[in-house]
Amino acid sequence: MSELDLNREKDLAKEFLSQFADANGEAKYINILQDVANRKIKSIQIDLEDLFNYKDLDEDFLRRITENTRRYIGIFADAIDVLLPEPTEAFPDDDHDILMTQRSEEGTDNTEGSDPRQRMPPEIKRFYEVYIRASSKGPPFTIREVKASYIGQLVRISGIVTRCSDVKPLMQVAVYTCEECGFEIYQEVTARVFMPLFECPSNRCKTNQTKGNLILQLRASKFLKFQEAKIQELAEHVPKGHIPRTMTIHFRGELTRKVAPGDVVELSGVFLPIPYTGFRAMRAGLVADTYLEAMSVSHFKKKYEEYEFRGDEEEQIARLSEDGDIYNKLARSLAPEIFGHEDVKKALLLLLVGAPHKKLKDGMKIRGDLHICLMGDPGVAKSQLLKHIINVAPRGVYTTGRGSSGVGLTAAVQKDPVTNEMVLEGGALVLADMGICAIDEFDKMDESDRTAIHEVMEQQTVSIAKAGITTSLNARTAVLAAANPAWGRYDMRRTPAENINLPPALLSRFDLLWLILDRADMDNDLEMARHIVYVHQNKESPALGFTPLEPSVLRAYISAARKLSPSIPKELEEYVATAYSSIRQEEAKSSSPHSYTTVRTLLSILRISAALARLRFSDTVAQSDVDEALRLMQMSKFSLYSEDRQKSGLDAISDIYSILRDEAARGNKMDVSYAHALNWISRKGYSEAQLKECLEEYAALNVWQIHPNTFDIRFIDA
Repeated sequence: MSELDLNREKDLAKEFLSQFADANGEAKYINILQDVANRKIKSIQIDLEDLFNYKDLDEDFLRRITENTRRYIGIFADAIDVLLPEPTEAFPDDDHDILMTQRSEEGTDNTEGSDPRQRMPPEIKRFYEVYIRASSKGPPFTIREVKASYIGQLVRISGIVTRCSDVKPLMQVAVYTCEECGFEIYQEVTARVFMPLFECPSNRCKTNQTKGNLILQLRASKFLKFQEAKIQELAEHVPKGHIPRTMTIHFRGELTRKVAPGDVVELSGVFLPIPYTGFRAMRAGLVADTYLEAMSVSHFKKKYEEYEFRGDEEEQIARLSEDGDIYNKLARSLAPEIFGHEDVKKALLLLLVGAPHKKLKDGMKIRGDLHICLMGDPGVAKSQLLKHIINVAPRGVYTTGRGSSGVGLTAAVQKDPVTNEMVLEGGALVLADMGICAIDEFDKMDESDRTAIHEVMEQQTVSIAKAGITTSLNARTAVLAAANPAWGRYDMRRTPAENINLPPALLSRFDLLWLILDRADMDNDLEMARHIVYVHQNKESPALGFTPLEPSVLRAYISAARKLSPSIPKELEEYVATAYSSIRQEEAKSSSPHSYTTVRTLLSILRISAALARLRFSDTVAQSDVDEALRLMQMSKFSLYSEDRQKSGLDAISDIYSILRDEAARGNKMDVSYAHALNWISRKGYSEAQLKECLEEYAALNVWQIHPNTFDIRFIDA
């Protein structure tokens, strides 16, 4: 590219920056430059979409920018140097400004005809960074689609961040002073390594033939913040039979500290080669490595705290919060393709909302996250529910019991490939900090690995003393576990404790242990089968009577709800205490208790109540919240109680009566034929002998009359 070309490109860049107007007709980039001059912002992002929408668009210019981005960042920076306006607001001088003033006063006498290294490079004068951002049209590339033909070009990729280095200073311009002549010598550093200068190149030293010794001035040099990260392909982009690929990303300046391990991000940047250096170069020979120089970062799922409402989301949430039935609607919007499980979905909704964390004056913490364990027969959609919750939560990690070791869940000590030091690599529970960790096949985990979870579930930290590293990592995560009973299916002949087969120390840490048993029930099975067939045909759930909320709206609602921290009013203290003590009494009387009630159960009631109050956008917990919390605790064992009731045989007759009464009321009939009655009760697992016993008993009470020959029933309306 000839000199003339470069000047022409610079003019095009200047023209675009000074004349581009956004949708409101304002000079977008001139306003940004004014903010930069006033030291309000440090980065200038040039959007390729703006170039595309520019009225005097030169398509070749746009193509050249996309194909040679690294060079054009320099061209735009030069254009900005010329266009940068004078500051309109006063700001205090920092060290950099004082140094620059001093240099400009002294620097006039030693520039003419001297060595180019004595001229001040433009980088050292700049207090801003320029980024060119790729257009967001079209889907981003996967990592394996970025091939050699994209070297030097602007690409957009998506993936999950697996590791991040610390932020370190990276030298951009090295400044030396000469001991003999006192001149400042500048050396631009463009690569990861550079050869320092040893001899002064100034004219005075050459004339005097004194090889002046150069001293590197770190205070006067220019450094940039630099961070290296590894990004890995998303599971859905990996072809079958392959393992996910990774790519190195370099973040500079203002883009550092934008990502953390476990984030799913979309990046745009320049794809560049980098030769191996030092000892690795000797082993690698002629092979070079590639990396992506990041230009912009956007998160797929924002954290609840960082969530910004888009467009009409705020109004939508305000509308939803006034809806009296919002609790049910939100719960039914979770995995609408899965039939039933309404109370389970309510519990999972509360897990997403959580309760506020409490920190006492003496530093003691009381957790606010809810932990839920779904224990049930095979085929009750436990894993599907887990997967769906991970999709809705902004930060979620999914693991399985057999595929996770203790260190894989907590933290492992590894050798850092760059510095060769021992470093801690966070496991699944640490990655899910402030999010949800879903553990499937919880019962198949080794006992030794399962003990690693105990500390996380109550103290919410991971303590480590390995390889000379003694530390405590935060793991403020809500654990959602799914497990099968001890013998694969729930065995009714054994006690609940034998079936559950998890240690009491672990069970007491779960706020809700949900038992989902798969029982044969003709009506229920028919409805479920119809639902599943409908989903198969139409790839969506049948009508719920309202439009299910999108996961993004759910996230927005939950992020708004999480800002509240409800408290329990004085008048409810006695009510909660009485409810807790009565649960303890019931358990003491029972010969085979269904659960372990400890003080943790009381804290669970308080947590669930606070989460319910958050959903209502209320600052105080109401009695209805406590009642609902107790109801959920009761319902979590409901499938057991209904089984107990049938097993005892005491209640079968009144149960048959209520079935017949309900069916007659549904059809608005006073007469019920014996054949129909037998059909209804056999669906619920009762025998003909029990039906006859029920008919006689209630006929004696004058509730209905029975035909002597056909045994048909006629209700006597009271």
